Amino acid sequence: MVIEPLNKKIPDKLAIWCITPKGKALGIKLKNALPDAALFISNSIDEGSEHGIDIFGFDTLGLEIQKTFNQYSGHMFIFSTGIAVRLIAPLLKSKIVDPAVVVIDDNGNHAISLISGHIGGANALTRKIADIIHARSVITTATDINSLPAIDLIAIEKGLYIETPWNIKRINMAFLTGKPIDVYDPFDFIKKELREIYPSKEVTYEQGIEKIFCSPEIRPVPRETMTLRPRILSVGIGCNRGTRVEEIYDFLTHVFKEGNLSLHSVDRLSSIDLKENEKGLLTLAEKMKLPLDFHTAEKLNSVDSIQTPSKMVEKHVGVKSVCEASAILSAGNGNLIITKKKNKDVTIAVAIRK
Repeated sequence: MVIEPLNKKIPDKLAIWCITPKGKALGIKLKNALPDAALFISNSIDEGSEHGIDIFGFDTLGLEIQKTFNQYSGHMFIFSTGIAVRLIAPLLKSKIVDPAVVVIDDNGNHAISLISGHIGGANALTRKIADIIHARSVITTATDINSLPAIDLIAIEKGLYIETPWNIKRINMAFLTGKPIDVYDPFDFIKKELREIYPSKEVTYEQGIEKIFCSPEIRPVPRETMTLRPRILSVGIGCNRGTRVEEIYDFLTHVFKEGNLSLHSVDRLSSIDLKENEKGLLTLAEKMKLPLDFHTAEKLNSVDSIQTPSKMVEKHVGVKSVCEASAILSAGNGNLIITKKKNKDVTIAVAIRK
């Protein structure tokens, strides 16, 4: 049921690691510049004098990193690249979920983006570190060194969910080689950036080998297609008291499947404020990692574009519509694209931002 959020461009939960006296001094400098970061200092060089809020000692570097690696969205290792590679190699899963890793020599001469440069934010973190300690940033991703955008960075900046991360490499290579790309982007999320890459050509190619599909719609596309989901849909939900989260989610999945829409394009959930303590709704928002808006009866009744008003709902809660009106409001008075669907306990409607 969990829909993973996109990583931020710069990691927001950072850890600094040092194992030498010079590294410790550099770590403290970084900690002072990044006060929310956790600082880990080897007990072999420190007796605890620097320990305090978010400052920790450790005995065995490998064991401590193994234990905490996925608890942070970014790591700054103040020791050699070789040590870093050997320690984290068994912990790596994919560029979508791996935390950013930046390696810094303990003289502070170089900051090296090692892992998760784009999606994880290691490249941006490397530049930030270099500014703080006046080091040289070392970034080796091909699009960066050729001053070209990368499709994964474009996606992050535009708030797009990357549904087919295995195709990132294909599209970035097409950018590097100038290979034509077929683009379906009806809401113009990425066309501007592609025009900068292909200034003398049309963005959409009839004969393009590589393909980008950027839409909430579900359509049959080749597996090699770079599928991006703009988060532009608002889901309005009504339910009977005590409806279980599984029932709400199962019906939501059914409605989206029937409407050929991706759940990865949902921006927020919404309902009437009478449901502020409805456990099923609250749990659904938590598990899907989505905001949940609650609207007053007055606001819901102000919506004049509902399509299926209910006299029964108006009689019991004083509004003509819960799911349709709340979906429209949470979409910024957007357009209803799925009118009210209902089963015995749940009603759902979907609106799209203008």
